[in-house]
Amino acid sequence: MKLSVVGTGYLGATHAAAMAELGHEVLGVDVDETKVDRLSAGQVPFFEPKLPQLLSKHVASGRLRFTTSIAQAAEFADLHFVCVGTPQKAGELAADVSHVDAAFSSLAEHLRPGSVVVGKSTVPVGTAARLAKQIRSAGGELIWNPEFLREGFAVEDTLHPDRIVIGVEDDGAREVLEEAYAPIMGEDVPVVVTDFATAELVKVAANSFLATKISFINAMAEVCEVTGADITQLASAIGHDPRIGHKFLRPGLGFGGGCLPKDIRAFIARAGELGVDQAVSFLKSIDEINLRRRARTVDLAREMCDGSLAGRRAGILGAAFKPDSDDIRDSPALDVAFAIQRAGAAVWVYDPQAMGNAKDSYPTLAYAPTALEACADADVVLHLTEWAEFRDLTPDDLAAVVGERNIVDGRSVLDPVTWRSAGWLFRSLGRP
Repeated sequence: MKLSVVGTGYLGATHAAAMAELGHEVLGVDVDETKVDRLSAGQVPFFEPKLPQLLSKHVASGRLRFTTSIAQAAEFADLHFVCVGTPQKAGELAADVSHVDAAFSSLAEHLRPGSVVVGKSTVPVGTAARLAKQIRSAGGELIWNPEFLREGFAVEDTLHPDRIVIGVEDDGAREVLEEAYAPIMGEDVPVVVTDFATAELVKVAANSFLATKISFINAMAEVCEVTGADITQLASAIGHDPRIGHKFLRPGLGFGGGCLPKDIRAFIARAGELGVDQAVSFLKSIDEINLRRRARTVDLAREMCDGSLAGRRAGILGAAFKPDSDDIRDSPALDVAFAIQRAGAAVWVYDPQAMGNAKDSYPTLAYAPTALEACADADVVLHLTEWAEFRDLTPDDLAAVVGERNIVDGRSVLDPVTWRSAGWLFRSLGRP
């Protein structure tokens, strides 16, 4: 099939390359000419494992191309995926859907009759019904097909999803999408065919549930800190209950990135607009618990420095919001690093992939080319992004370069016995 992907950011570039891998001819569209040039040269403008190989493979074969012309895309294909972002509005909780509206308006101007448009962006419930009228006026049909990608596993999640959700009002349109997804659906992937509103809610409901589970265990960590209990053992014990499970029960610095924080805030805002804000009022507490973990991490570092960070030096291990990503959006690691700097410390940061993005957004922080150089002469080391490179560092590795043997494990993955037996003062959220 010939199809287009409108928007070639994280979601769109991954989706375009994956659709080419399924055997389709794909034309990616973006208003950013520089991004289009890089993608056309087979270069991914962000870090995502496996994607560079997939993208360069299909650019070289000619199966995957990129353009800035929406008219060219409309002429090329009868199936279009819209994958543009919906960031949080400045100064508000609500999602900014202006990029989605602009993409749909531009596409509708050139759409060929009978075309199918598939929305994949995360939008406030009710958006699809509004956009469907616009697409039908142009002679097309709309489907809402939310994405469920995990950064670091995006290629795998696109080619081998754990479910496919199709919000649709026209059976003919659904059949077109199912044809495009046939190689995936042949793997017996669960498919949920539903209405627009339910399809829109699936993504924000799933993210809200995950955020709730993460913040729940971090709320328990707050209790553990004042009772002397061990949150890692508590999490392990309750995770053995099959109704609860171990996934997303890792206590620590909390969640960040471009999805969970802004999605739960947008959900709160939309619920308020619909008059059902009480139904999701608990999400405000979820957000607050998550942000408190950052402040508590700074407190632990301050306590290790005799109550004041002024004039101290801190080594920060991590800048990305999670490992296997260069995404620093709402990064807990950088939020903590910046707070420690504001408290008067000299802060040095290292991350295997996110250094460029971090320098652009946090230019006042200092950056080191290696983990050991970031920790040189440090009064306190903070482990804030769970890269394998950091987990593999030994107490002796760091002891050779630091000023004082103080470490805060913000991700609850380091072994306190190993570090303490090597002469380190070790602190971790929710652990004695």
